[in-house]
Amino acid sequence: MVIANGRVIDPESGFDGLADLMTEDGKITGIWRRDSQDRRDTDGGAGWHPADGTDPGVCGGEPARVIDAAGLIVAPGLVDVHVHFRDPGLTWKEDILTGAAAAKAGGYTTVVCMANTKPAADTPEVIRYITEKGRETGIHVLAAAAVTKGLKGRELTDMQALAESGAAGFTDDGIPLMNEALVKKAMEEAARLKLPLSFHEEDPAFIINNGINQGAVSERMGLGGSPALAEDALVARDCMIALHTGARVNIQHISSANSVKMVGLAKELGADVWAEVTPHHFSLDETAVLEYKTLAKMNPPLRTAADRSALIEGLKDGTIDVIATDHAPHSREEKEKPFAEAPSGIIGLETALPLAVTNLVKAGHVSYLTLFEKMCLNPARLYHLECGRIREGAAADLVIFDDTHPFTVQEFASKSCNSPFIGTQLLGRVKYTVCEGEIVYQDGGF
Repeated sequence: MVIANGRVIDPESGFDGLADLMTEDGKITGIWRRDSQDRRDTDGGAGWHPADGTDPGVCGGEPARVIDAAGLIVAPGLVDVHVHFRDPGLTWKEDILTGAAAAKAGGYTTVVCMANTKPAADTPEVIRYITEKGRETGIHVLAAAAVTKGLKGRELTDMQALAESGAAGFTDDGIPLMNEALVKKAMEEAARLKLPLSFHEEDPAFIINNGINQGAVSERMGLGGSPALAEDALVARDCMIALHTGARVNIQHISSANSVKMVGLAKELGADVWAEVTPHHFSLDETAVLEYKTLAKMNPPLRTAADRSALIEGLKDGTIDVIATDHAPHSREEKEKPFAEAPSGIIGLETALPLAVTNLVKAGHVSYLTLFEKMCLNPARLYHLECGRIREGAAADLVIFDDTHPFTVQEFASKSCNSPFIGTQLLGRVKYTVCEGEIVYQDGGF
């Protein structure tokens, strides 16, 4: 297959320009870059410089399928290190096949599933179930294993056995770990196994009715809320334990300005600490709850406008390494409950790239090179994966999208539709998702 005439962006090499890509046997086998003076020529003729002199329309001596990407952007397939596919056990919300369908529609070719399934992903059998079912999807579905047995926070899982069964990392996401000695022991074991740990940082001692920031909006709604202190206290603790153990630790869905500063300090001190932010946290603030109600309820909650600005600054200065969706499907019936009773979380795979294009790139905060560092290259590096880049010999995992024609968020490939962004007009519609050289998603039109 040849992907012709697209604006190709590779965060690893820093290339951002017009080029053709050739794929064969699941790999990128050729990249033809156009000289800057030839950028306006999009007919695939003059200005193309194949390294070996071959015709980019011929692959292995046979005519190649050509995707004309003129006017579109070609980037590495997106990598999401934080998704909930609810499988096994909660498949009325989502399952591995429908979750992967949502991922493909959003331009993702690699995802890491969280461990809070039923049963929890705390045994090799559950890890193998997720990864084996993931092979049916056409994309790379990885599984993070639980840190503690049954996600109860009391006893460590057999982390080595889980790693040997294919676990990509470890997390009790959704539940904070409150035993400091246990956290230190988990970090020491993860460091020995050279696998990352991801932590959900919210101390329940400070929270009254989670899912909404403690402040003016929660007072107006008569709800206690979750203060930034609940996050800040655990982020500070775990950054310091990470520094002393040498473990690779990912602070999940960071939401507080103070937590961003603490991650920055930990990095300066030499800790192997990473941080992820969700598109909803950099796109919305606590006032969204007044409009979207439970569709804007999440843990940690949307915080103040100042916190949102700090998250964007953290992306710009490199303190925040990764954009992850925390794709959290729930049924319509669950989200229609009163605010204090409804579950927290929203779906995010199909809106992540458009929200990032619209609210980060088009708003002038970051370049596309920086964006794809956060959505492709860094997530892959966090999990020691050989993806997230465009180079000869690499897997042909790609997203091709349009950033010029606005579209309105409407229907989803996910089983669930719990999103505050329904009806929102965005830029960055995915046109094709390619995984290992195969088109796994193609948009039907504008």
